[in-house]
Amino acid sequence: MARAARDVGRRPQDVTLVCVSKTFPAAEVEPLLAAGQRVFGENRVQEAMEKWPPLRQAYCGVELHLIGPLQSNKAHEAVMLFDVIETVDRDKIAKALAVEIQKTGRHPRLYIQVNTGAEPQKAGILPGEADGFIARCRGEFGLGVAGLMCIPPVDDQASPHFAMLNQIAARNGLKELSMGMSADFELAIQLGATHVRVGSAIFGARPKN
Repeated sequence: MARAARDVGRRPQDVTLVCVSKTFPAAEVEPLLAAGQRVFGENRVQEAMEKWPPLRQAYCGVELHLIGPLQSNKAHEAVMLFDVIETVDRDKIAKALAVEIQKTGRHPRLYIQVNTGAEPQKAGILPGEADGFIARCRGEFGLGVAGLMCIPPVDDQASPHFAMLNQIAARNGLKELSMGMSADFELAIQLGATHVRVGSAIFGARPKN
């Protein structure tokens, strides 16, 4: 990560590793916590609720990112547990989060997920609708939007998708970009990522369900 940042004149400390701990039990996460890693990503609210409260008691300074789809009926739990919610992608979710943020007084950082490949099976706002959705989140729902997130199509070159996300962020004054995973995090850093989501390159293959 540091080398990829330096190669394009960026400071390594400006890129954060989000260690993707989804599906891995607490016993496999603890060695990373003990080594000093503090930023982790989880896909499911329920799994994170079971895994992370004891770990947070044992290790201070944990920052937890929700990187999987959020259902509106889990908005309260998500706001209470996560420090960053990376998957805001429709009005119903934005409204539910606004209600819970107002109710609880907790203000997780919010990223808009953009479906850069316009894949019908994938979550995320379409690129052509992103500017309008960001404006609604800020205006109609009163949300602070910190950044954007994307997951490029598996079979596509990732660079055009990363470049597109960077352009959307720039014209909307957003500073944080969550993009890049185990196979392409170096490219993502070179194209402006501030956060890279890396799981299998750290933990190895995920357990089969």
